[in-house]
Amino acid sequence: MQRRSFLRGVGAGAAAGIASPAIAQSMPSITWRLASSYPKSLDTLYGASTYLSEALSAVTDGRFKLQVFAAGEIVPALQVADAVTNGTVEMGYSGSYFYIGKDTAFAFGTVIPWGPNSRQMQAWLYQAGGLELLNEFYARFNLYNLPGGNTGSQMGGWFRKEINSIADLQGLKMRIGGLGGNVLQKMGVVPQQLGAGDIYPALERGVLDAVEFVGPYDDEKLGFAKVAPYYYYPGFWDGSAELSFFINLEKWNSLPPAYQKALKTCAMAAGHDMQAKYDMLNPAALKRLLAGGAKLRPLPNDILKASYKITRDLYAEMSAANPNFKKIYDHLWAFQQDSLRYWAISDFSYDYMSVSALQQRWAEG
Repeated sequence: MQRRSFLRGVGAGAAAGIASPAIAQSMPSITWRLASSYPKSLDTLYGASTYLSEALSAVTDGRFKLQVFAAGEIVPALQVADAVTNGTVEMGYSGSYFYIGKDTAFAFGTVIPWGPNSRQMQAWLYQAGGLELLNEFYARFNLYNLPGGNTGSQMGGWFRKEINSIADLQGLKMRIGGLGGNVLQKMGVVPQQLGAGDIYPALERGVLDAVEFVGPYDDEKLGFAKVAPYYYYPGFWDGSAELSFFINLEKWNSLPPAYQKALKTCAMAAGHDMQAKYDMLNPAALKRLLAGGAKLRPLPNDILKASYKITRDLYAEMSAANPNFKKIYDHLWAFQQDSLRYWAISDFSYDYMSVSALQQRWAEG
C-alpha cells in the first residue's frame, strides 16, 4: 500500500537522525490517547491525527502508539485542551483559538484577524521564535504544543441572505471561532462558537444566520450550501489557520529524547500533508459548489476597511489588558511587517501577475 510505503520512508528519510534500531532495542513501549476536536468525516482535519499516529508508529517500530479519538468520543470538541491539561488524555488536536476564554493569547496558536498567511506563519513558528514564545505561554496551562498543519487562507463563510454593507451585519447570528468573533461583534454580529458537528443543525434550525468554517472542501462535506447559499470571501480573520497537537506538559517532559524527536518530526510531516491536501482539494470542491448553486461573493469594501481599524484597536485594548497577549503580539506583528515588505516584491507580485494573466486569457476567450 502506497501510504504504508511512504510512512516507512518517513522512518528512513524525513526522520533521519531518529535511530530506529536503537529505539527498537532500548526504548519503552508507550500508548497514548489523542482526542481530536473534529469528526472522522473531515478527513483533512481528523486525518492529520491519524497520519501522525501511523507515522509515529512506523519510525518507532510500533513502540510509541497513539490511539486517536474523534470529537465526542472522549470529550466534547471544544474541551480538548482542558482534557490534555488535566491528564484525561495525553494529547489533543484542536484549534488553539477555541480557548481564548481562558486567555486571549490562545488566539496566536491558530490565527489572528489580519494576521500572517500560512507560509509566514510557518516561518514565524519554526524559524523566528514564535513556537518558543507560544510554549512558554502554554506551560501555564500544563500544555506543550507542536504545530499540526495549516488550512491556508479561509473563506468568509456562508450566509442565508446577501450582505451588501455593514448594516446587513446588525444582529446577524454567526458561527465563528477566535478573535474574528470579537471584531465582527463590534460590527453588529452576534458570534457563536460551535464544534463542527453542531454547526449544520444550528444553521438548519435558524439558530444561526451564517457560518464560517474552513473552505470549500470541508464546507461541502458539512452541507452549508443547502441552507445558506451565499459564499463570501476573503475571511479577513483567517489569513491562515494553524492547528495544534497539544501534549500534556508533564507527559511530554517524561518522554525519552528520541521519542520527543520522533513526535516533533512526525507532527511536522502530518502538518505538511494536511495543507497539501487542502491546496489540492479546495479548487475542485469550489467548482462543485458553484455548479450546485452556491453564490460566490466578495465581502463589501466597507466591511473590510472597517474591520482593519477595529482589529488594530482591539489589539491595542488586549495588549493593554493582558501582558501575555502583548508579548506574543508585539513579536508576531514585527515579524509580519518585515515579511510583508519582502512579500510585496516577491510572492505577492508574482501571484498578482499570474492571476492578471489568467484573467486576460479569460477575457480573450
